[in-house]
Amino acid sequence: MPARGIQHVDLAVSDVERSIAFYLEVLGPLGLSEKYRVPTYRGTEDVVYFEYGVQGFGLRPADGGRYRHYEVGIEHLAFEVDGSDEVDEAHGRCLAMGAQIQSAPELHYVSDGEGYYAFFAFDPDGIRFEVFCWPGGPYRTIS
Repeated sequence: MPARGIQHVDLAVSDVERSIAFYLEVLGPLGLSEKYRVPTYRGTEDVVYFEYGVQGFGLRPADGGRYRHYEVGIEHLAFEVDGSDEVDEAHGRCLAMGAQIQSAPELHYVSDGEGYYAFFAFDPDGIRFEVFCWPGGPYRTIS
């Protein structure tokens, strides 16, 4: 029986409400929505789960510390959209919010094909994320 896929990933963030507002501002117009909240195993706070297509991710309060890009942990999240106009629109929303941009939208060479168009930015905790489109890409998830 084939695997079903990764259902979700949780991110520990310094301020859950700030991160909710950030991700909804950037990706809400592209379909990101809050799905539900559930108490953490500690029972003292909630994990907020989002739905994006058929996948999701959660935001939960961190116990402290600081995220450090390229150290142990998640390297980046990638959000697929239908076309380059949606990539550009998400990039524009990041700019309007004052988000730190790592690289502006551009075509990237990928060994499996052409047309990979993406930008990279950082969320309020410095977690890197990508918004991309790749028509005909091998992992195409949007029909």
